[in-house]
Amino acid sequence: MELISQVLALESTSQVFGKEPIVPFVILLVVILVVPILFERLQLPGLVGLLVSGVVLGPYGWNLLHTESAFRTLLSDIGLVYLMFVAGLEIDIEQFRRTKNQSLGFGSLSFLVPLLVGTLVGRFFDFDWNSSILIGSLFASHTLLAYPILSRLGVVNNEAITVTIGATIFTDIAALLVLAICVAMKAGPFSFGRLMTLVTLLALYSIVVLVGFDWAGKQFFRRSGDEEGNQFLFVLLSVFLATVGAQLIGVEKIVGAFLAGLAVNETVGEGPVKEKVVFVGSVLFIPIFFVNLGLLINVPAFLQSIETLQFTFFIIIGLVASKFIAAFLAKLVYRYNWQETLTMWSLSVPQVGATLGATIMGYRAGLLDSRILTSVIVLMLITSTLGPFITSRVAAGLTNSGIKDQQSVNPAYQKQEENDSSYTIVVPVHNPQTQQYLIEMAALLARESHGRIIPLAIATAFAHMDAPQLDASVQRSHRLLAKATALSKVLGVEAQPLLRIDDAFAQGISRASREQKASLIIMGWGKRTGFKARLFGNVIDNVLWASHCPVAVTRLVESPKKFQRILVPLENLMTPSLQPVKFAQILADANQAQVTILNVCERRTSSSKIAWRRSQLSLLISRLALQNPPEIQIIAHENTAQAILQAARLYDLVVLPFIRNRTVPGGLAISDVTTQLAKQLTCSIVMLGEPQRTQDVVVQTEVTSSTTAAMSEGIV
Repeated sequence: MELISQVLALESTSQVFGKEPIVPFVILLVVILVVPILFERLQLPGLVGLLVSGVVLGPYGWNLLHTESAFRTLLSDIGLVYLMFVAGLEIDIEQFRRTKNQSLGFGSLSFLVPLLVGTLVGRFFDFDWNSSILIGSLFASHTLLAYPILSRLGVVNNEAITVTIGATIFTDIAALLVLAICVAMKAGPFSFGRLMTLVTLLALYSIVVLVGFDWAGKQFFRRSGDEEGNQFLFVLLSVFLATVGAQLIGVEKIVGAFLAGLAVNETVGEGPVKEKVVFVGSVLFIPIFFVNLGLLINVPAFLQSIETLQFTFFIIIGLVASKFIAAFLAKLVYRYNWQETLTMWSLSVPQVGATLGATIMGYRAGLLDSRILTSVIVLMLITSTLGPFITSRVAAGLTNSGIKDQQSVNPAYQKQEENDSSYTIVVPVHNPQTQQYLIEMAALLARESHGRIIPLAIATAFAHMDAPQLDASVQRSHRLLAKATALSKVLGVEAQPLLRIDDAFAQGISRASREQKASLIIMGWGKRTGFKARLFGNVIDNVLWASHCPVAVTRLVESPKKFQRILVPLENLMTPSLQPVKFAQILADANQAQVTILNVCERRTSSSKIAWRRSQLSLLISRLALQNPPEIQIIAHENTAQAILQAARLYDLVVLPFIRNRTVPGGLAISDVTTQLAKQLTCSIVMLGEPQRTQDVVVQTEVTSSTTAAMSEGIV
């Protein structure tokens, strides 16, 4: 009522907003919901939209949001901490270990050369030594924005790319340590003793966080079992404890957040807890940070200052040139070819996570002024666009140097299948309307593989086993199982119905499948989506994370017995991706159908590279020893999703692998092709998710949370 009375009294908008903090928060929510969508439809990054919104709504625009708001500053600080934590969480430590010598070598070059160039640029514009060194450290780090492009091209196991990914851990840590020392030196006169004290405290603090938090995290996760809520809270507590600890020793909080990300990296792994942590930050806190960052940008002053424009030009040229020099030196030392060298250079150019965090901290400490802040934001926008663009052009056609390690993946699957006495397919039944097609598909696969079907019904447990709700659920489950058993008998396949009472659907499915030594789980999905499903995960999402065997998630628009043409798009040439090929071929043999393998390459790909891709696909498929080898089709197209959609019009079924987005710091990840296809394909779809154990091998097959977020909250 107070707000309405203020408006009716014709108080100015700024006065109303100043007295009612909820109104600016509502504006922020509208901005982070609407603006990124609009900018992405204009083929622009959502990040740009958030920054532009901050400029327009800030004190140098419409003045609807004020920089002195304590509530928004708190949310923005949490967003900054989250940004740095995710940067540490997303670093692939396993990649670093495999090529630690080369990664340290290239990381040192990629840190020292830009540090030197940036320091010289700062001195050229009359900044003192402390500020100049900090400017140099801003050049040193890099963000792997182009990783989704490399994953789509299937070249992430090329040694040069693996080395660049591993070098990220060195450059980011070194840049943040320089920031910590520069900010600490700002607080008082420089002395060697003070510097050594700070370095000693930093070293001890880093050991406590990296070793202590890692040990505590593994102990807590082991004892907490499947309690994802408690695990989620533990991760959040670790982040903010590390930031408080950093401030206690006089170090910027983003250093603690980054180290916390590294500390819990292996503990969290690629599980659902990580997805929830990243989701919360990318949906709310990190976008608010970028909007708040836009409030600090004074565009008129930036455009009117010749010196600021000159400084921006020099730091852009200095960064791009210094990263190229570092990549060229790595070429000379490690004998990479030019294509690998240019790819390393383009990967190390984008500046987002650590660079933005260090800039904000330097600005708040008084080491950097508003001109540098605006210039670094311009640098971020240009490099985050330029780097992925160059990567998409130069990385096409690279070969995986880890090919001999890949060859050992499929034999492991084949050996497992040979050792199984029976090929067992578990079919969770819940929705009578979709149950028939699921059983039919399972029957085709089981008959061809001489296996069996286990229709599985889950009755949700209650505190008392005599609860009326449990009785009703058990009776319903019995009816579903009876129908599934009768249908299996008609199809001529052995069925062993199983009723399980469990606390939750997902855990019940995963545990029963493990107990029955299932070879495959076949599930369906609906069309409902929601915030709850994304935040807390749905049944399918949780089964995919926990399952010990492949999971086929289906959307069947007709009987599987009618499938005559099956399409299997492969986004890359990594061996584990051939599991969908094996699945499709078994189904095709049951129906005397034809399987087509489709690979989409860049439109500019030469005929010789297309021939190379065809030969690689033929070589990989030949290892499956299929009686009826599939047809191979390669299309040159600028849009992978559109090429697959056009080809899929002639097919009855499309079999897709789950591919996880590699979330970039900031949560503004590029949508993966599988997600787009799941939304637009009109024919039947099977999405095949691999068990988590494949992450232990060189080639990782990952499950996309963004895809499973598009599925229903329950089994259908």
